[in-house]
Amino acid sequence: MTERTDRVELALDLLAHLETDELTLADVVDRIETVTTDPSLTREILDAAEMRGVIDRDGARVRTRRGGTFVRFESQVVVREGEFECRRCGAGLSTGHFVRFDSGELGPFGSSCVRKVLGRE
Repeated sequence: MTERTDRVELALDLLAHLETDELTLADVVDRIETVTTDPSLTREILDAAEMRGVIDRDGARVRTRRGGTFVRFESQVVVREGEFECRRCGAGLSTGHFVRFDSGELGPFGSSCVRKVLGRE
């Protein structure tokens, strides 16, 4: 797989595991930006997510079609100590939270950002 394909798959895994039924398009893009900030790749991810039935887009609203796939914090979120920068907000971290998906690992995030990214807040 190419790096681009890997990023698409990682973002699709993230979108498939969001724990919310509906988000604004801006909120979905906020989540995708934890994987990539490339606008063309973001569009590719949104198109692929819609084609694969992960999301339904209706203008500026996006409905998720989870089918019961939640991230299990006990087994899928790994906590590591070290010097990190949060992929969502850019804050310096001494404890990083990494989310493990079938397609790869996403992170690091701070404790509140990992919950926000996954739709728990």
